[in-house]
Amino acid sequence: RPRLGAMVKPRVHIGTDHAGLDLSHRLIGVLRADGYEVVDHGPRSFDPLDDYPGFCIATAEGVAADAHRGIPAFGIVIGGSGNGEQMAANKVAGIRAALVWNDDTARLARAHNDANVVSIGARQHTPEVAIELVRTFLAEPFSGDARHVRRIGQIAAYEAERFGA
Repeated sequence: RPRLGAMVKPRVHIGTDHAGLDLSHRLIGVLRADGYEVVDHGPRSFDPLDDYPGFCIATAEGVAADAHRGIPAFGIVIGGSGNGEQMAANKVAGIRAALVWNDDTARLARAHNDANVVSIGARQHTPEVAIELVRTFLAEPFSGDARHVRRIGQIAAYEAERFGA
């Protein structure tokens, strides 16, 4: 139970494919040690023929469901490059998944785009660098600047109009 006045950290949903499984397990341990509640959407074991869309969509759906219930949450999707994983997560209404590859893209995804899912390429970074990118993403607040709010609103309006979200 959090102390009175203590900041409650957002819930973190995580999903991967075989290429990101080791990093996923490492991130789960690190984030739990950092005080986050982590929901693992799989996979649980290594299968070199698994398919990432189901794991990444489940992760994004977890974030969207939490947001709908007013629960602060973020998602992490991991693959070899992070590209397909980002694409799959972005199919879920209300998700803004960003592929990050350096400190600036991790910070700006949050500060400018209010991204709620971070995508990482496990084959593109050492585990230490990937962990720091995720920590940077999770720690960065949305700036709330009017121009960014307006742009995010335009994306949400298109999503609602086109897909009934």
